[in-house]
Amino acid sequence: MARKKPTGDDCAPFAAGEQPQAKAAKKKDADFGALVLAQAQEQGSAMQAAVLANSSQPKQVARYLYWQGWRPKLIAEKLGVPATTLYGWRDAEEWDKFTPLDRVNGALELRMVQLIMKDEKTGGDFKEIDLLGRQLERTARVERYQETGKEGDLNPNIARRNAAPKRKPKRNEFMPEQTEQLLEIFHAGNFGYQNRWFEAQKERTRILLKSRQIGATYYFAREALIRAVLEGRNQIFLSASKAQAHQFKNYMVAFANEVGVDLGGDPMVLWNGAELHFLGTNAKTAQGRSGDFYFDEFFWTGNFKELNKVASAMATHKHWRKTYFSTPSAKSHEAYSFWTGEDRNRGRDKAKHVQIDLSHKALANGLRCADGRFRHIVTIDDALRLGCNLFDLAELLEEYPDDEFSNLFRCEFIDDSNSQFTLQMMQACMVDSWEAWTDDFKPLAARPFAWQPVWVGYDPSFTGDTAALVVIAPPKVPGGKFRLLHRQQFRGADFEAQAEYIRSITERYNVTFMGIDTTGLGQGVYQNVIKFYPQARAYHYDLALKARLVLKAKQVISKGRLEMDADCTDVAAAFMAIKKVLTPSQRHVTYQSGRSDDIGHADLAWAVMHALDNESLAGDVHGGSSSVEVYE
Repeated sequence: MARKKPTGDDCAPFAAGEQPQAKAAKKKDADFGALVLAQAQEQGSAMQAAVLANSSQPKQVARYLYWQGWRPKLIAEKLGVPATTLYGWRDAEEWDKFTPLDRVNGALELRMVQLIMKDEKTGGDFKEIDLLGRQLERTARVERYQETGKEGDLNPNIARRNAAPKRKPKRNEFMPEQTEQLLEIFHAGNFGYQNRWFEAQKERTRILLKSRQIGATYYFAREALIRAVLEGRNQIFLSASKAQAHQFKNYMVAFANEVGVDLGGDPMVLWNGAELHFLGTNAKTAQGRSGDFYFDEFFWTGNFKELNKVASAMATHKHWRKTYFSTPSAKSHEAYSFWTGEDRNRGRDKAKHVQIDLSHKALANGLRCADGRFRHIVTIDDALRLGCNLFDLAELLEEYPDDEFSNLFRCEFIDDSNSQFTLQMMQACMVDSWEAWTDDFKPLAARPFAWQPVWVGYDPSFTGDTAALVVIAPPKVPGGKFRLLHRQQFRGADFEAQAEYIRSITERYNVTFMGIDTTGLGQGVYQNVIKFYPQARAYHYDLALKARLVLKAKQVISKGRLEMDADCTDVAAAFMAIKKVLTPSQRHVTYQSGRSDDIGHADLAWAVMHALDNESLAGDVHGGSSSVEVYE
């Protein structure tokens, strides 16, 4: 039979000559479509209504109206179907579980089919078909992205870019986006006083007196990398020892890793030509280089004047910058005149002398002084005030005696005039262990000193402050040198944990002697240690014992027989804190280090003395000597 061609006015076309019942059904569907069209137009959605009206399936119309936010009862009322039927459709097909993408795809597909089936299409129809095709392509990309998670599936431009041959990055190279990330991480991680250092980075010379453990080395490693990356400037790091200088390197490598760059080499050479050098205080290794330089813990280095001449020569050209930062040592140190500005006045007419206010009040915010040098004092109180949340001030005040706390955390210089161990004596003990001990000491190995014998000294926490453990390599020949290989401080009164740490030391080193002070909490440590090291020697302090320990230490140190890495400034400060005083009865002489009790506090110094005591004042080893051969 011939069929009548549908027209644009037909909501539900049907063939001519069909049975009356079929015609009636078609007419009913057409009326139903018109009803939906009228309702949707009332709701302000004429286009969606037209789309729905062209569908002769009430269930399909109901589904799309439901997705548009119509309530089921209203849909049932407008479509003339029972509400229970509508709820049945919804639950059977699980309309609520369709994703937004499924709903959009269904509507796009329905409209696309309707337009394609039209025999006579207008220009608007063709435009709409093109638009719908592009929308279907977009939803297909979204579906693909949901499966793979690759941005290239969303954006063809990214896919084409990723498909292109990739340029292999140069060694130690930072791409522009990595540089931006580096800057963001840098600024986000700074405390207030570090921001002040950054503001002063253009200063020709910065001299910073700082509290212990406020993140200066960490900050300047990151600042130096930023300079090298952005400006292509050479960066040179000087420290009391090469091991300490390499702490800069470790911080820098970790910083670069945060943006996906693996730094390598020694020196490190960036893709832009900037060189990063990490040096100890050997003046010979420091010669022949130029760049910005950073001098860490300069108040604890020996031969400061000589080394500073070499260091200053690296930054002779006016565009290079010099940064010195350190905790204070003693006023007798060679660098003290550099801090005060007296080195500039020396040899000049009195009229040209400059006077610098070195008080904390004057320098707490940083200041370019009369000699052109920028100076800044940052105490632990300043750090806390400017956002540093790394300290418990009350706990530190309890752990350290007043004079030691003032030196370590409040930037006050030690007065070593009455000390049994002066700064000059302790500086003579400091060496660059990475260069001086390379033959037989490998600090990163499982057994750093192989099977050679070591002596261990332990000093306990007495009043809830700190305890200390040291590992000493004894002389290989009579009258030879002792070497401080390892040190560890403990906080808190967990003597079982401290004993367990001592056990780990016996597993890493060949311990042939161990001296433990059993005063106070030391008794708990000692009782646990003798379970696995029964030959440990117990010390219970009295005036005679303290005198013997100090005399032995003075004998060893004054003869240049003790060596320790130059970054052991805490050990040096502990020895310098020991002073000779009278007992409360005023009848006897004893030694103390800032506490009012008889024992004193300088735990690291006393721990070293316990180990040294295994050699008598006459130079003999207590108990004789023996050797063990181990076959593996």
